[in-house]
Amino acid sequence: MGKNKLKKFAEMQSFSCVFQYPWAVLEREGFPLIGKWGAEYFGNDNPIVLELGCGKGEYTVGLARKYPEKNFIGIDIKGARIWTGAKAAETEGLKNVAFLRTDIEMIDRFFTADEVSEIWITFPDPQMQKTRRRLTSTRFLELYRKILRANGLIHLKTDSPFLYTYTSRLVKLNNFPTEADTDDLYGSGMADPVLSIKTFYEQQWLSRGKTIKFISFNPLR
Repeated sequence: MGKNKLKKFAEMQSFSCVFQYPWAVLEREGFPLIGKWGAEYFGNDNPIVLELGCGKGEYTVGLARKYPEKNFIGIDIKGARIWTGAKAAETEGLKNVAFLRTDIEMIDRFFTADEVSEIWITFPDPQMQKTRRRLTSTRFLELYRKILRANGLIHLKTDSPFLYTYTSRLVKLNNFPTEADTDDLYGSGMADPVLSIKTFYEQQWLSRGKTIKFISFNPLR
């Protein structure tokens, strides 16, 4: 492991907005904030929004800056990636941001029923050969239902035609209500300010002429 990565891991230990729980500790003691994120960490009852596979946390931090009336939690297993967003949140003094280092498959160990209002899935690996690993597969939707509120929303933003088509068909098959659905986000005329947040890689894809697809739906009704 490189010195820079080791330095980031060490610094992460001092960030108050970062939560890292080894599997053994989680199994033995559980997570102390489950069901209590609002009251005991954020100090309010504002809606909680997750970003799954948040990478460097650009989207999580961008959302937190734009919407101080909501609480945002970025989730990723890669600590060196999370460092970037966590460092920005600490430096800017953002109080409505947290980062959780864990596998997405384990999120029901960290959040209880009805605790989460929205879930963002931004540019995930489409997992073309492994259906069960797609973050919008039936397996994962069942996991999200355990923690989402009744009117909760899942937002998928992707450059993958394959993943967008797969998700859109799954939504239609299950008659999930949609809030938005477009295969060309920036050519659609949608004016929602939340969609103005672009990650570094998203800007690169757009500069190469790729179209961004977006679908927002409720998996519970």
